[in-house]
Amino acid sequence: MLSIRGLGKTFPGPRPRVVFRDVDLDVNPGEFVAVMGESGAGKSTLLNLIAGLDRADAGTIVVDGVESTALDDDALTELRRVRMGFVFQAFHVLPYLTAAQNVALPLSLVGVEKSVTETRVAAMLKAVGLGDRAMSMPREFSGGELQRIAIARALVHAPRLVLADEPTGNLDPDTAGQVITLLRAEAKARGAAGILVTHSRAAAATADRVYTLAIDGLREASTG
Repeated sequence: MLSIRGLGKTFPGPRPRVVFRDVDLDVNPGEFVAVMGESGAGKSTLLNLIAGLDRADAGTIVVDGVESTALDDDALTELRRVRMGFVFQAFHVLPYLTAAQNVALPLSLVGVEKSVTETRVAAMLKAVGLGDRAMSMPREFSGGELQRIAIARALVHAPRLVLADEPTGNLDPDTAGQVITLLRAEAKARGAAGILVTHSRAAAATADRVYTLAIDGLREASTG
């Protein structure tokens, strides 16, 4: 589902800084992979490159058979909308929309008809344990519940690749454990490949494989 070869990124300037180089990674459908590393190692940068929000200086990225590094900006936008889902630390749930309206956003962007959207949104909210609160506003939810809404939104359009950037960073340990277990289970149930960027060893331990990112690339790590 995801294949990365020789990926490199350098921040330009009077004294250019190499973020990382020679990153190789393969992630299969239904596989959940965690990436850890020191602050400033480039974990979020790696996700941004995979998502096409930033451009690599070297290497290739192939998402679901499409070489994203060869696409123009419009094609990258379409690839993100259709084949990727995102979960962030800050939730990014829109405060003026109901839970159902927030979850429906990815479907609206790709033009799914209303009846299909309503069915998919209801199913996703039920899957994350919020089926009876579709019409509630974000202010009525806890942090853990907001992240559940974000997970439902990330998966409602059946993406092939899910990217999660510190999704438990604003949650207490018990809630974080529940949320990361839910994210992993729901992504796997839909056959999506998942990449989790995290500082949390507990969160990383839920993954099928764990990598540490450093300037010279990714190396497989142990959470033990």
